[in-house]
Order: sequence, then C-alpha cells, then structure tokens
Amino acid sequence: MKAVVKTNPGYDQMELKDVEEPQVYGDKVKIKVAFTGICGSDIHTFKGEYKNPTTPVTLGHEFSGVVVEVGPDVTSIKVGDRVTSETTFETCGECIYCKEHDYNLCSNRRGIGTQANGSFAEFVLSREESCHVLDERISLEAAALTEPLACCVHSALEKTTIRPDDTVLVFGPGPIGLLLAQVVKAQGATVIMAGITKDSDRLRLAKELGIDRIVDTLKEDLAEVVLGMTDGYGAERVFDCSGAVPAVNQGLPLTKKKGDFVQVGLFAEKKNAIDEESIIQREIAYIGSRSQKPSSWILALDLLANGKINTDKMITKVYGLDDWREAFEAVMAGNEIKVLVKS
Repeated sequence: MKAVVKTNPGYDQMELKDVEEPQVYGDKVKIKVAFTGICGSDIHTFKGEYKNPTTPVTLGHEFSGVVVEVGPDVTSIKVGDRVTSETTFETCGECIYCKEHDYNLCSNRRGIGTQANGSFAEFVLSREESCHVLDERISLEAAALTEPLACCVHSALEKTTIRPDDTVLVFGPGPIGLLLAQVVKAQGATVIMAGITKDSDRLRLAKELGIDRIVDTLKEDLAEVVLGMTDGYGAERVFDCSGAVPAVNQGLPLTKKKGDFVQVGLFAEKKNAIDEESIIQREIAYIGSRSQKPSSWILALDLLANGKINTDKMITKVYGLDDWREAFEAVMAGNEIKVLVKS
C-alpha cells in the first residue's frame, strides 16, 4: 500500500512509499483510511523539529475511515463501521495515569503517527479501545477533525469550566483556536478572539463562525475591548492557542482575578519570560493542557453530531495521497485553515 513515511530524522526526509499493509492481531482494528488532517505537529516533524523516537514511521493521526478487518480479541467494533480513532496505540496500562484513563500522561504511551505507523496511508491499525463508531450525522470529512477538537474539549471543558455568563478570551485564530472558540460558544459564553494583522482572514472566519468579537491586536487596544466588555474585571477564562509569549503576557493581566488562564499552544522555547506577577497578584490559575483523553472524544463527537462545530468552513483544501507534499506545502504557506489528505 502507499504511505507517507518519515524515513530519517532531520528536515524533510519524507517520501511516499510502497509498504506492507498492516495485519490485525489481538485487539487491533484495521481501518481503510478516508481522510487525514495535517496537524501542526506533522509540519514540525517534516521540518525535523520533533525528534520521533523511531524512524521510519508513517505520519498522520487526525483521521477517519471504515473498518475492513478486526483482530481475534475485538468484541464491539465491526467490519463496515465508520470510525475515527484516538491517537493512543499502546500504553503501559500500569501507571496511575493509565488506571485513570489519562493516557495522555502515560510516560510509556506510543502514539499513532509518531511512534506507531499512522494514517497518511491507505490503511492504518488502531486498538479497539481507541476507536469510536461515528454517528450517522457525522461525515467522514468532519470526523477527521475529531482529534484536534478533542484537544480543545479537554482544554475548555475538562481543565476548566465554561459558564454561559462567562466572557472568554482566545489568542490565536489557527485551527485549534477556531475549534476551541466554537466549543466555548457551544456552552453559551461570550467569546473574544485575538490575533494579529496577518491573521485577518482567519479573524474574519472567526466572525463567520459566530465568535462575538474579533480583535487585531496591532490595530485595536485589546485591553480596552476586554475591560470594556467585562465591567473592568477581565475575562473569566483565557486560552492561549498561539504559543506566543507576547500573547500570553498580554492575556495574563486581562484575566479576571481568580480566573483561569489555560495554556494550549506550545512554545518554541522550553523556558520563557512569563508575567508571573499577574499570576500571583490576580490569583490566576495558570493551567497546562496536554492533548486529549478518552472522555474528551466522547464530548467532541457529541458536539459534532449535534451540529455545534462548523467543520465545513474549517476544511479549506483536500488533496489526494499522491499529492501529500503539495498538501504539506499549502499548510506551511499559512493560507489555509484545515487541510485534509484523502487516501
């Protein structure tokens, strides 16, 4: 079968290869891949910025498809089921995090598309526990966005709480920021989306997606907007989806005293100059949010099934597997929102 393989560490080192089809065993499920979303981490891997423990490895972890074969230990997933899958391929099953189903925190976890072969291929293997059968109201295209949506659900609904009377500030109108803002809107809150001038098209899309107020921080005074909408108190919840230190330091003093600041975006550097004074003096809860866990997927799929997330406007380009390189280049050019590869 065809698969997009990271052959060696370093920049690029990727090619479309003919590889053996995966074979089912144990609790494994073989899926004919329909669509795979290109994630920012895939781009980092392409650039050699993520050091995958093993190469070669087939990339791709945001996917949907149809089950074509199941292993002998599989009991609930059937051939013909339309599915999406969590990215967890294997865990130790023994640590306190595994026992609580916090697989995202297991130190021995192996992920699909990073340590185990992924979905930029004709077929992919997943474990039964990670598979979710799709509601008939969810298209295969939309289902390919479940993984990033689950990350947003984890951040917004599991690491903090959103109330209908909250005003929420979101930095970074990329795919994660736009999905997270929709998750927050689905809870009835008022959402302010902040970006910079180069994000103008994405900010306009945020408005089309129902976001209450968009702010180009290079053209408008964000503090004036946020304080004006919150009687001077600041936003109850602030999410940084940009991974940009200036955005974080802009957002911390605009967080309501005793409010929550959730860090979703990853920084370029491990250590950064963060406005700790605001965290202390405002008694802010500064919260880290890593990836997603099984409960996040259930909530995400419910949002998709009930039409709370507009995936049609999010998916801006679809490429065939043979054109994977063009698809990656489109993402790196920064002009698309969500790019899918059709297997």
